[in-house]
Amino acid sequence: MNPKISDFGMARICGGNELQANTSRIVGTYGYMSPEYALEGIFSIKSDVFSFGVLLLEIVSGKKNTGLYRTDSLNLLGYAWDLWTSNRTLELIDPILEDEYSSKHMLLRYVNIALLCVQESADDRPTMNDVVSMLTNEAAALLPPKQPAFSFVRNTVTSTSSTGKTEDCSVNQVTISILEAR
Repeated sequence: MNPKISDFGMARICGGNELQANTSRIVGTYGYMSPEYALEGIFSIKSDVFSFGVLLLEIVSGKKNTGLYRTDSLNLLGYAWDLWTSNRTLELIDPILEDEYSSKHMLLRYVNIALLCVQESADDRPTMNDVVSMLTNEAAALLPPKQPAFSFVRNTVTSTSSTGKTEDCSVNQVTISILEAR
């Protein structure tokens, strides 16, 4: 787990008073890129906030963003969200951090802040100034986060045929095709 923070600072590409811009070529590390940048090439002052949120979750959990966590989640963001929504956030915390130097209350606060940073919509994410304020001012109230970007779950649902019989959506038991209408 050697953090590579070279992707940070992309918001500096915005000139002067610009709050967002569009690029013709996407650069960076997948998993740390904001969804609007990874999918549309649009970066803004909130793109670095997203990357910071991913990094904060990695630090607090001691896990990589791209690992598999024996859940339906595809990544650390989804795993953290699953635990957050089921009131089991303490299961996310790296046991190394649970000592006399850090309180569980503060660790849960850091998870809350990280989840605020990785929300799907850039408009919902705080600014880095807000993040610094939330990290340094323990008395500041935190909003509940909305679902993070890229927190989709693996879908291993079975299909029900017209005969009412439940069957796997796989012909060869190797691949799973999910049958859903648009």
